[in-house]
Amino acid sequence: MSNFFNKNFLNALYIISLGAISSYSLPPYNHFIINFITFSLFFIFIFNKKKRTPNNKSLFKYGWYFGFGYFLFNLYWIVISLTFDQSFKFLIPVAIILLPAFLAIFYGLMTYLFSILYSKNVVSSFFIFSILFGTIEFIRGSILTGFPWNLISFSFSNSIYFIQILSIIGTYSFNLICISLFTVPALFILRNSRTEIMICFFFILVSAAFLIFGHIKNDNFNSLESVKNLYKIKAISSNISLDRFYSNQDELKIINELIKLSDPSKIEPTIFVWPEGIIPDSYLRDMSGYKNLFLNKFGEDDLIIMGLNSTEKKNNKNLFYNSMAIFNNKLDIIVKYNKVNLVPFGEFTPFESILSLIGLKTVTNSYQSFSSGKTRAPLNIKNSKIDLNILPLICYEIIYSGELSRNNNFDYIINISEDGWFGNSVGPKQHFSHSIFRSIESGKYIIRSTNNGISAIVNPLGIIEQEVEFGSTGYVELSESKLVKSTPFMLYGNKIFLMLILIYIFLIFSFNRLKYE
Repeated sequence: MSNFFNKNFLNALYIISLGAISSYSLPPYNHFIINFITFSLFFIFIFNKKKRTPNNKSLFKYGWYFGFGYFLFNLYWIVISLTFDQSFKFLIPVAIILLPAFLAIFYGLMTYLFSILYSKNVVSSFFIFSILFGTIEFIRGSILTGFPWNLISFSFSNSIYFIQILSIIGTYSFNLICISLFTVPALFILRNSRTEIMICFFFILVSAAFLIFGHIKNDNFNSLESVKNLYKIKAISSNISLDRFYSNQDELKIINELIKLSDPSKIEPTIFVWPEGIIPDSYLRDMSGYKNLFLNKFGEDDLIIMGLNSTEKKNNKNLFYNSMAIFNNKLDIIVKYNKVNLVPFGEFTPFESILSLIGLKTVTNSYQSFSSGKTRAPLNIKNSKIDLNILPLICYEIIYSGELSRNNNFDYIINISEDGWFGNSVGPKQHFSHSIFRSIESGKYIIRSTNNGISAIVNPLGIIEQEVEFGSTGYVELSESKLVKSTPFMLYGNKIFLMLILIYIFLIFSFNRLKYE
């Protein structure tokens, strides 16, 4: 009996370790080579486990172990957001275990389904494993509010040429192919015919094709002429303390600091982009109190984009929104957007009427959950010198692939964020890596303004043209850009992922049929 428990413990420790080691393939480390070892060993383990005990359908625990190790080591930083409010600190030990344990259920479900659909044909099992893993990751990013953070494909976020294929197939399709690619060495190890070697060679060719496509795309982009804009876009990067949410801060001092960082000149029309939630006490409606200050500092053709809370009254109930608003220099509102994708427990409490009874509330405000905006669509910014359409993304919204907007008629993506909730951890770097993927998928420039994070201009190839590094202050500035056509992924979205799933299913049936002919 003790040998049985020892063996189970060692197996659990082994699989948890594989997941934990895989987490170091993600940003900011990007040691993607790790995954060729960890994913292959994981597949070999569950394949052999099922092969030895065909009637055993209890592989769930091994997927859960892998997911728990993976998420424990790459999402530990989320609990830093609980350290700013004394009333949340008791939750830290629970949260650091509970979130990885919950997300690991998705991986447990994947291995459970694998135990049901398992094929003795190692090639078919390889494709079954890939399709299940890729589909479960899509579900993880979509179900409830979705949390598509740290897909294994982000291991390649520094491999700019390799990830250009995102412009055609998108992140979820690329993630599915990455899972297959990382598991390919297992095919070579478990091979019993030339078929397995052919599959290995096929994925080597796919990788080579991605690299060739990336180089061609890069050359084509570099050959385009840059177009000088009639205006500049300045994205401000600040390091203003999160204490502003919990203690009385001199709001005027904060605004003056932001103006100083903006360095307005009044000579050339400029769109200034300030971070999310940067004004601590004023709501959207209150900003008119600073009209004279803005009139004095900004030119008549300048526009200011900033993140603010706003309120609306509906059915005798006050609703609160996390908003992005565009003002002129008189602080008249040109247009505003209310955030659609809210952060669970950060901006809204799921099942709030129940969980509030035990003292749970949102991290970012103390009054009630934010309400979600209805739709996200491009905003038209227009005055006598400026006329363009921007797609607004507030903070967390940049992580959603294929869900930016149904309307692709926009010139730039504007992303504002407050990354101070996660301190000096890997969190802000992981968050920023999503900007690289979204820029390639959309074929658009991303202008990103953060407080306590990374602000940058990311071009349609995912190349960082300008950056204010984490921990620094300043601004990035866009005055010219290259016109790029809408990408296939922007036109068809995650329908491409469905097509790839169907191709994988066809391959599974094909290899099963070959085995029995």
